[in-house]
Amino acid sequence: MKRLMHTSKLLLLTVCLYYAPMAMAQGMEGGAAQNTEEVADSGDVTVEELIGTEEMAALEQMSQQEGLAGFHHQLKSKFVEGSAGFMSLVALALVLGLAFCIERIIYLSLSEIDAKRLLADIEKHLDGNDMEGAKDICRNTRGPVASICYQGLMHADEELDVVERSIVSYGSVQSAKLEKGCSWITLFIAIAPSLGFLGTVIGMVMAFDQIQEAGDIGPTVVASGMKVALITTIFGIVVALILQVFYNYILSKIEHLTSQMEESAVTLMDILTKRKQRFSL
Repeated sequence: MKRLMHTSKLLLLTVCLYYAPMAMAQGMEGGAAQNTEEVADSGDVTVEELIGTEEMAALEQMSQQEGLAGFHHQLKSKFVEGSAGFMSLVALALVLGLAFCIERIIYLSLSEIDAKRLLADIEKHLDGNDMEGAKDICRNTRGPVASICYQGLMHADEELDVVERSIVSYGSVQSAKLEKGCSWITLFIAIAPSLGFLGTVIGMVMAFDQIQEAGDIGPTVVASGMKVALITTIFGIVVALILQVFYNYILSKIEHLTSQMEESAVTLMDILTKRKQRFSL
């Protein structure tokens, strides 16, 4: 009997020791939460100050990563649902089109120079009758503006009409170099939606085949074919829009360089005209 009472006391003590810390922790958490709410309601301290700005930043970063992962997963799933064959062709058009766009943007960006400074240096050397120094400046400067100026200086000792024709002819060559590869970009802009519409037609044919096999025109029968049709069209139009934005940016840079070439050619002709007048006196 005594042993049984002793055992029951030990069990009761063990249970108390086990559950007491848990109850105390819950009470502390409840009190802390209540205090947090009271302090936050008082308006003296913000929620970010209570839980820490670093924790808030970590939570926001985690939510953004989850959102990006969800968007990537949805994009991949829609790509697969849109028939991998045609979607691969649309993706290939996007990749090749972007490759040409990036190549043109890099080339045009490297072709841009300070044309006014170049012409000022050329005029300074010509005023000192240093023709070779002016040519060296043009040779050591990249871009079509410097090439046109060099071409004009090569014929500086000839008549002004000859110099002008030489500059105009070489300007046409440089303009063609600036527009090199743009025809491929326009091709991919046209191909991308065409592939999307081709997928649309094939999706409609699949839908009619399913209707013929099932002998019914219910929505569940034609859903898969219609989905392929719509997804391929959407992706084709999106690819064309992306490439069109890059193409318009490239055209704006080409127009800027072309106007810079024309302005530099006129300025160079004025410089050469003044030089001939000065040395003819």
